[in-house]
Amino acid sequence: MKNKKMMSVLLLSAVILGACGKGSTDGSAAENGGSEAAVSTKDTISWMAMLHTAAPPSGEIENKLEEYTGVKVDFSWVPDASKSERINAALASNSLTDIVTLADIKNTTVRSSLSSGMFWDVEPYLKEYSNLANISEDRLQSSRINGKIYGVPFQKPIARYGVVVRKDWLDNLGLEVPHTVEELAKVAQAFTENDPDGNGQKDTVGFVERNESFNVGFRSLTGYFGAGNWFTVTKDDEVVPSFMQDEYKEAMEWFRNIYKNGWMNSDFAVMAKNDQKDYIIQGKGGIVITGLQEARNYVDGAKGTDQEGMEWELINDITYGDVDRRILSDTNGGMGGWLAIPKEKVKTEEDLKVVLKFINDLMDEEPYTLMTQGLEGVHYEINADGAYEKIDDTKWQQEVQPFSSSRPSELVKTFKSTDPLVNLANEKIAENEEFAVIDPSQPLTSETYNTQWSTLIEGISDAYYKYMMGEIEMDGFDKAIETFKKNGGQTIIDEFTASYKETK
Repeated sequence: MKNKKMMSVLLLSAVILGACGKGSTDGSAAENGGSEAAVSTKDTISWMAMLHTAAPPSGEIENKLEEYTGVKVDFSWVPDASKSERINAALASNSLTDIVTLADIKNTTVRSSLSSGMFWDVEPYLKEYSNLANISEDRLQSSRINGKIYGVPFQKPIARYGVVVRKDWLDNLGLEVPHTVEELAKVAQAFTENDPDGNGQKDTVGFVERNESFNVGFRSLTGYFGAGNWFTVTKDDEVVPSFMQDEYKEAMEWFRNIYKNGWMNSDFAVMAKNDQKDYIIQGKGGIVITGLQEARNYVDGAKGTDQEGMEWELINDITYGDVDRRILSDTNGGMGGWLAIPKEKVKTEEDLKVVLKFINDLMDEEPYTLMTQGLEGVHYEINADGAYEKIDDTKWQQEVQPFSSSRPSELVKTFKSTDPLVNLANEKIAENEEFAVIDPSQPLTSETYNTQWSTLIEGISDAYYKYMMGEIEMDGFDKAIETFKKNGGQTIIDEFTASYKETK
């Protein structure tokens, strides 16, 4: 068992390090002429972790994780709803745990604390651990602040988005699956004008969009046209917002034409996410730019209704003109935050290695399965086809689900589902990795961005919706860009550009 070997492995590692001249960071080994290697006696790890469920977990999962890793874990669960306040307070008072989950990567306090030297730069150590050494360069780059990696990055699928289209409606109208923006427009028109559900009424539309269009659906669409992911780097190494690109504006023109022709729900600018889902499962629209996994939720929502037989096509290869296949990352470059390790709590390099090995071990298949599916025979069983089936969903929610958001990586294993649509979504999302476009500003530094971006971007967002509704033309959108630049946006561009050139 791994836990029986752990301390001997740590002792051996410490001896080897000592022979190479690496001792405790407190200098005690050096004072003894290097004859003694510092050995960590750390056997308990405290962890400030996020809780996305109503209550902390019960059951045996925590004990099983401790058995596997050989380390006792002291969880301090922070409800997701209050994470900003709790994390900010803990950072301000330096009342932290050995591992601190920092999932809000845009939080100014978090980024300032990471760059302050409060946490270990873990990059020099990652290569020593089999799982940590395999973190992709894209994810490492997305996790850097001022060129440093101040915590093990949470690994997520890098791009989950695509276009989902009612397959049964395509079949009803004799249409092929669209793979280009031009084909997609024709499908939107047909879904609106040609009675795809065959009820003899003109009561359907193509696209179903919602009020988060600027940040979500439309933003993903701009990637097909060649626009960057929030920011882009020009040929002159200038870091500029993607909404300043011609490709972005071309996407705006195309999407407004969809809206103007009535091939989209007319109330998209005020439609909330839940209302969008209701609209879709009621059979009122057949095209959604969304996470590919969402199609399963539409099918589940339609059960017991006259739309129960809905079928969906999952498309992840939409292209436009001569623009290469691409998809904007919706997960910050596949990086969901940091497992940060405070120097005040973990004082020595030897103790740091214990913590890093613990994180590394959680990325093995056995603990990953424990934190995802639970215990076989208790929470799940594997059927004859090799698919995982929950035995008791309530028990799984109480004992397993709370751990899922603390998995250092979501990429360890893909569990076969009894639902073919879930398996297809997983397959398509994995394919997206090769074509993902990442926000180049994420590892860069701009104080003006930290303090003013959320206010400045409101003006651009408002101008987008006004343009879509026909209240302004493109020159009005360009005026919003000029206002953005004048009020601080140009400073953001200058600061990001300087940071890019420093870290390039």
